[in-house]
Amino acid sequence: MAIRNIRYNNDSILRRKCKEVTQIDHKTRQILDDMMDTLHHTVNGAALAANQIGILKRLVVIDYCGYTLKLVNPQIIGYSGAQECIEGCISFPNRFAKTIRPQKVTVQALNEYGDEIIVTGEDEMAKCFCHELEHLDGEIFLDRAIEEIKPEI
Repeated sequence: MAIRNIRYNNDSILRRKCKEVTQIDHKTRQILDDMMDTLHHTVNGAALAANQIGILKRLVVIDYCGYTLKLVNPQIIGYSGAQECIEGCISFPNRFAKTIRPQKVTVQALNEYGDEIIVTGEDEMAKCFCHELEHLDGEIFLDRAIEEIKPEI
């Protein structure tokens, strides 16, 4: 396992759409393990999408709110409600914004062994799912900002 380099700010790879994973093999599992190691070695990290480490594959890892997930080809299959959120991002240090997100989100994906999983998250987890899955489409939380929040110094 390895700690990968995080891509920051205006790195163009953060704006590129990730490609579907067609085969889940040892190499895919290694990338997911590296992503989780990278997440665990990052201050205040909750989740990480593959393009944040320079890999254009539809992969996400999450270790947040009691969930530890490795997701392959995740997609939102349902959502409800609305909530105002405060968001930050590993790739945009010291930048925060208010966003409006669904209050409840259901995601369908494959796990690291190719088994289909369906997981539903509410509140903070719903925000996390939306944030990470948007990364896979080359979108960032600042695109959804209704107000950018200046950190207190």
